[in-house]
Amino acid sequence: MSTTLAPFADVDRLFRTFWDAPVTAGSTKGFAPAADLAREGDDLVARFDLPGIDPENDVTVEVEGRRLVVRGERKDVRDENGTGRRVREVRYGSFRRTVALPVAADPSAVSASYDAGVLTVTVSGVYAGTSPTRIEVQRAA
Repeated sequence: MSTTLAPFADVDRLFRTFWDAPVTAGSTKGFAPAADLAREGDDLVARFDLPGIDPENDVTVEVEGRRLVVRGERKDVRDENGTGRRVREVRYGSFRRTVALPVAADPSAVSASYDAGVLTVTVSGVYAGTSPTRIEVQRAA
């Protein structure tokens, strides 16, 4: 009986398995779209990357007290009947993103627009009357 010393055989097998498999992790559980949040004067501006979404039918923007909630679904319209190898990196399914607001917002002060795959939600005046107050930190005795 002969034994071959191959200390990296398991690592090699792992890499081959990973790189040869299509990307499917989490595809059935939805996704969380990337978001950028910014304070612009007294307004909160939130931008969400949502390419391939029908904004009129597949996205809902709501204000729930002190929370801005954006939810929706990216529908899977892929053709599964084709032949050949596929690599899938686009996530499909439902999503929900919640943004905490400093105060309860008036729903009439919220506007949303969709352009070039980016959903922009503006909450007007949500920072009005709020300004950061510096708190002095003292060294313990």
